[in-house]
Amino acid sequence: MDGFRLCAALLVLLRLAVQLLLEGANRRQALRNADHCPPALQGLMDPQAYARSVSYTLAKGRLSCVESAYGAAVLLAVLFGGALPRLWRAFNGLAPGAAWTGALFVVATVALLGLLGLPLEWWSQFRLEERFGFNKSTLGLWVADQAKYLALGVAIGFPVMWALLVLVDRTGALWWVWGFALLFGVRLVMIVLFPTLVLPLFNKLSPLPDGDLRARLLALAGRTGFPASTIEVMDGSKRSGHSNAFFTGFGRFRHVVLFDTLMAQLAPEEVEAVLAHEIGHHKCGHVPKSLALTALLQFAAFAAIAWLSRAAPFNEAFGLPAHCLAPTFLLVGLTGGLVTFWFTPAVNWLSRRNEYEADAFARNAVGSSNPMMVALRKLSRENLSNLTPHPLYSMVYYSHPTLVERERALRGHAGPSSA
Repeated sequence: MDGFRLCAALLVLLRLAVQLLLEGANRRQALRNADHCPPALQGLMDPQAYARSVSYTLAKGRLSCVESAYGAAVLLAVLFGGALPRLWRAFNGLAPGAAWTGALFVVATVALLGLLGLPLEWWSQFRLEERFGFNKSTLGLWVADQAKYLALGVAIGFPVMWALLVLVDRTGALWWVWGFALLFGVRLVMIVLFPTLVLPLFNKLSPLPDGDLRARLLALAGRTGFPASTIEVMDGSKRSGHSNAFFTGFGRFRHVVLFDTLMAQLAPEEVEAVLAHEIGHHKCGHVPKSLALTALLQFAAFAAIAWLSRAAPFNEAFGLPAHCLAPTFLLVGLTGGLVTFWFTPAVNWLSRRNEYEADAFARNAVGSSNPMMVALRKLSRENLSNLTPHPLYSMVYYSHPTLVERERALRGHAGPSSA
């Protein structure tokens, strides 16, 4: 029993130490380059924008340190402060041993922990992002968003967890295989439903108006063999000045979504290059590969849960009943990040390779690297991207190569191996 408690405490503190060390290294890197843009970056960003990007990097780093320390303190308090046993007794007492009370315990605890993170989320939105001109949201809109997130979490999470616990009682020793199939199936359904049922709850999606840009993008989709049900513009500007583009869904349910901020910041040929990049992810098979990796990790997680559920000391180490699956699910959910954190560099390395491949596809699809490079420069300037991250920091946290790395690859001087 003490072994699980000690291991959890050490992993919390070790992860926090590494997070703070990485933030410190990234901060020192930014300060070393604060007074002048390094020669290799000359021309990528004007001096005023570069100075603001350094300030933004430093401010985000300070907040990240606070978030990491606060998250570690909350996790330690939850695991060792006695809150979990009290919550379990309260919910299980409604109908001892029932699957629905176990599901309610898991979902309610996760929701309560989410509420504890709201003060820092508010600070990030209305202090940090506001300071640098990115926040476009109002307090009323932000509160409404949080209420919707909570409602969706309960509306989706409770029946899925309930079904999972019922499945356990009916499928015997291999329940975890069936449980994995259920949860992964729900993920696939949500990918299809997200653009039509979930996304409109938060943003307005409008068809891209007729004109040169629509004709250009449809022509690109046609010659690259990328049929999409529609190209839509999302009103991202009502919450943030940051910009993005993505596609979601499968087959004829596929949607291409462009932020209105992206449309305002880029010329038509640059928007075309960005869309070509997104199409590149599809044509290079990144979506099924990502789903396969997710399935593998989720399968491993269910195997771990099955093993831990048979290890009586695991639940008991945190004051919860042995061999009771709902508490095991919650404990694995709370502590899983302490393990997966150490695999983040490998996952992000794969992601950066995918970005290089998508960039190369975009270059070939539009016939030149210039539109993509100009788009990346503009987006880096508008989003105040950090042009000089510490190598270890970018290795751990960056899912995309830096601007310098992407330009070098687009010019043909480096490839995915430089990720």
